[in-house]
Amino acid sequence: MISEATDIGLQRKHRFRENGYYTYAGPYRPDKGLQLNMRIVAGIDFGTLSTRATLLDSTKGRLGTASASYPLHRKREDPDYATQSHADHMTALAAAMRQVLAETGISGDQVEAIALDTTGSSVIPVDAKMQPLDDYYLWCDHRALHEAQEITGLAHAEKLEAIEWCGGVYSHEWGFAKLLHWLRHNPTRREHFASAFEHCDMVAATLAGITNPAEVKRSVCALGHKWLWNQKWGGFPPQAFLSKLDPLFDGVREKLAGEVLTSDHLAGRLSPEWAEKLGLRAGIPIPVGAFDAHWDAIGAGCRTGDVVNVVGTSTCIIAMQPETVLIPGVCGVVPGSVHPGYTGVEAGLSAVGDIFEAIAKRAGTDVKTLSAGLDDYRAGQTGLLRLTWDNGDRTVLVKSELGGITLGWNLLTTAQDELFAAIEGTAFHTRIILDRLAEYGVPIERIINAGGIPQHNARLNQVYADVLNKEVVVPDSIPTSIGSGIFAQLAAGIFTTIEEAQAAMCPKHKSFQPNPAAAAVYEELYRLYRQVYFAFGDETATPAGLATILKTLREVAAKARQTS
Repeated sequence: MISEATDIGLQRKHRFRENGYYTYAGPYRPDKGLQLNMRIVAGIDFGTLSTRATLLDSTKGRLGTASASYPLHRKREDPDYATQSHADHMTALAAAMRQVLAETGISGDQVEAIALDTTGSSVIPVDAKMQPLDDYYLWCDHRALHEAQEITGLAHAEKLEAIEWCGGVYSHEWGFAKLLHWLRHNPTRREHFASAFEHCDMVAATLAGITNPAEVKRSVCALGHKWLWNQKWGGFPPQAFLSKLDPLFDGVREKLAGEVLTSDHLAGRLSPEWAEKLGLRAGIPIPVGAFDAHWDAIGAGCRTGDVVNVVGTSTCIIAMQPETVLIPGVCGVVPGSVHPGYTGVEAGLSAVGDIFEAIAKRAGTDVKTLSAGLDDYRAGQTGLLRLTWDNGDRTVLVKSELGGITLGWNLLTTAQDELFAAIEGTAFHTRIILDRLAEYGVPIERIINAGGIPQHNARLNQVYADVLNKEVVVPDSIPTSIGSGIFAQLAAGIFTTIEEAQAAMCPKHKSFQPNPAAAAVYEELYRLYRQVYFAFGDETATPAGLATILKTLREVAAKARQTS
């Protein structure tokens, strides 16, 4: 009998690392007749503002996609507040699924598996029957800054190994900080608290009809990157550490206990209740979920040697290593988080598309309109140097208290100039991160710009190629929910390896080659950017003289105008 935990049983072309956790499970092949019928699967992606449901066929690829939105709750008086309702998410999922079935003419009985990815760390507290006690603390909810600083401080004081695995700084965007903030600020609901879940685990458990928190399968991707979890030290940090952090955490390790698995395992099977709501067949497999950026990377064709920039409202930077090497300032090094056979590396920028939108909004227009004419801009011509810390720094400084900086304004500077400088600034920040990855041995042979923004902004892709001085490739279509579809196909037994599924499912790429003249300009500007980045952002940095920054920006801009 094949256990539920090994039901996918992928037959891999590589051997898993023999570290006591990742082991070769051997092939699991359903009977031949059933396998032949397993052709169509559903891939689900929960984004910040909507959910996307995609149907994929093993030979035709994407058959159709539908989306449904849900509200993001913000408070003007508290800009750090950002929550969403679990009920809203599930309602949107049902709507999107039924819509894509109707639009494609596919019968729900033909769908053989469903897999999902979500934003993270998006945390929800639940009671003993898996009923939400509150809304999700969304990934972009930054109320837990002080809790994160306390975790970082105590972890270093106690020499907790886990802190080194997340770059040396615990983020306010992550699970334990959010949960501690909730416990401290909800005294009347604390007595009902039974556990807390990441969005991807909560949705999978809901679809599977699981009502006991202890029975929920938890994602290695989510817990490894955001909850200080690693099999190496037996899972979560010791209870003594958590209780010392705050007595409100007494017993929390037991409450969070459960199987923690990579996505080549099952979270469960679709319950009759949710099968009816989604218009699908009950009993189809649901693999353990993951974060959206990690599976977007798989959907974009990520392999070892690739770095994937998932560029959207923020940017998640995803890479894979054959070996495990810890990287200071990088927010997660987790075996099995992206691909079960490799160590996943996650870094990123806290805001990208959000910054572009804010610049356009201040100018009384939208990004599409403001972007018209950016193709005529030359490297450095604005005379601006833009540090895109408008929502803090996720990597490599990991400081939410930082704010955006623009140097080089003059009386004729326009909103379009600022937008172009912001694009350059996000590329410079990305290079800071890639330099750190390369310094610690992460192979970087190819850059993939995935996410929604690169699909519609060729100028951004060219700037990235010039700033990074590397080829940048962009999928021909949005890879969002392709990654979840790939894991659904593996769960259904359609493909036996991720690589096999990628070859069949991933879109082709467009290529952007660096322009030597622009790359030379950006090389000079990048030296300035690094100087300002660390001088303003790192109190331990060597003091830097900034008196020549503005002068050099003006000189670079003047040269750019002469050649235009």
